[in-house]
Amino acid sequence: MIRYHDEEWGVPVHDDRRLFEFLVLEGAQAGLSWSTILNKREAYREAFRAFDPATVARFTPARIEKLLGDAGIVRNRLKIESAVSNARAVLDVQREYGSLDAYLWQFVGGKPKVNRPRAPGDVPPRTDESDAMSRALQKRGFRFVGSTICYAFMQAVGMVDDHAVGCFRKRRATS
Repeated sequence: MIRYHDEEWGVPVHDDRRLFEFLVLEGAQAGLSWSTILNKREAYREAFRAFDPATVARFTPARIEKLLGDAGIVRNRLKIESAVSNARAVLDVQREYGSLDAYLWQFVGGKPKVNRPRAPGDVPPRTDESDAMSRALQKRGFRFVGSTICYAFMQAVGMVDDHAVGCFRKRRATS
């Protein structure tokens, strides 16, 4: 967890595969600890073919059944099926917006939103931006994208900087 925080959490991500990876992982995390998901991350990368949305979108019911037997990932049918249907929704977004990156980053105006929490309790579980993202993704057919999941996603991919004020990773506010 320390390495993830120090090297990855909150770093802006603009690669569609990595954004899709975090959407899948954040959805898989629902009801579980983030450390559980991080410990399964390499297995997820293998099971979901390096998070190539075009490949995942073609997963068949037989492939989903095989994944349900993979102890390296969370073996929850709804979460696995949502990853496949979300891959299809990603492809639709890419056709319409050019990239998943362009679509998702619009929810924060294209640049990281820098907050100034002094303690973990100062960080909300959701925001107006995550509410908007959640509604928009659900309207497009995405699943496991409630507002709390969207906010965790936004933090993970650097759309929101919620590093505590004294943290060495804290960005300076640009506005």
